[in-house]
Amino acid sequence: MNKKLLCAALLGGLGLAQAASAQEFDDRWYVSGSTGVNFQDNDRGTEDALFGTLGFGKFLTPRFSLEAELNYQNPKKTVNNNLWWSQYGVSLDGRYHFRNADSKWWPYLRGGLGWQRHEEEYDASPSANSPGQHEDANLAVNLGVGLQTQAGRVGVRAELGTRVDFDDQQARIGDQEDAFGDILASIGMTIALGPEPTAPVAPAPVAPQQSCADLDDDGDGVNNCNDKCPGSQAGQTIGPDGCPVPVSIDLKGVNFDFDKATLRPDAVAILNEAVEILKRYPELRVEVAGHTDLCGKDGYNQSLSERRAKAVYDYLTSNGVDAGRLAGPVGYGESRPLEQTAQTLPGCKSETNRRTELNSL
Repeated sequence: MNKKLLCAALLGGLGLAQAASAQEFDDRWYVSGSTGVNFQDNDRGTEDALFGTLGFGKFLTPRFSLEAELNYQNPKKTVNNNLWWSQYGVSLDGRYHFRNADSKWWPYLRGGLGWQRHEEEYDASPSANSPGQHEDANLAVNLGVGLQTQAGRVGVRAELGTRVDFDDQQARIGDQEDAFGDILASIGMTIALGPEPTAPVAPAPVAPQQSCADLDDDGDGVNNCNDKCPGSQAGQTIGPDGCPVPVSIDLKGVNFDFDKATLRPDAVAILNEAVEILKRYPELRVEVAGHTDLCGKDGYNQSLSERRAKAVYDYLTSNGVDAGRLAGPVGYGESRPLEQTAQTLPGCKSETNRRTELNSL
C-alpha cells in the first residue's frame, strides 16, 4: 500500500509553473459520467476491476469546478472468485483547471472528500455459517490529475488518481489494515444542461441632453435658438439671424474709356472676382447692365451702353458662368447717371458714369 500512496501523492502534486489568465466561462450545471479501471490495493485481497461514476457539477469560476459524484465497483476476491465483494460511494470534489481562452486541451488537479461503503462475503470456516457477510462505511480522500477538452456543451476528460479508503474493518485473513490506496484510471465526459450562454449586452450609451443651442436643423450654420428662418435652402447666403441676405456684386472700377466699349486691364481683374462670386453662389442670378456718361446724343449713348454690357456678358460666359443665370445684356444709355453733370461743361465726360453693373435679381 505504501508504494501506491507515494505514487498517488506524486501524481496529485503535479502542477504547471505558470497559471493561465482567467477568461469568460460556461457556468451551466452539467452531468458527468466516466468509466475506467480500479487498480485495487493489494492488501484488500481483491482483483482489479472496472468501475463507473455519475456526477453533477458546475464551474464556479473560469478555473474552478465543483462536482458531486457517485461511484461503483464490484471486484472479485483474490482467494476465492466465488465470494462476493462490492463497493460504492459518494464524494464532493473540486477541480482546478489550468486554462485560457486559446486552450483546446487543459490539465487540471482534483481533490475531494467522500464516503465509501463496501459489502463483502468472506470465508468463515469452520463455522457452519460460512461464507460470512460484512458491511462497513468510512471516510475516503480523492486526489488526481486530468486532462480535459470542451466542444460546445460536451466535454471529454481523462483522469488518473487515487482514492485513500480509511477502512479498518474489512474482513480478511491476517493483519487488518487502517487504510487502502486504490489507483483509478478513467475516461469520461460532461454534458452541459440548459441553453447556450449568451454574451452580456452592453447598455446603450445615454445620449447627452441637447438644447436648441446645440442643434442646427437646416444646416445653415446658425443654431436653432438664434435661427429666425429655420427653412434655409442650400446655396443661400445666410445672415447671423439665420435668414437669407441678398448678395450684391460690386463692380466699381469696371469703367470704360471715353466713347469705348473695350474692357480695360483693371476691369478684367474686377470681373475675375465677380466670376468667383457667381461660382460660389450657384443660385444667384444677375442682370448685366451698361451705362454711359452724359456726353453725346441719346441714341448713340444707348447703343454704346449696350456694347459695353455685351463686352462684360461675353467675358462672364467665356469664363464659366452659365448664360441662364445672366439677364441681358441690357443698355441703359445715359438714363441712370451716378454723377449729374451739365453737358455744356467740360466735366460731362464722367468716368464714373461710363460703367457696367451686375444687379441681383
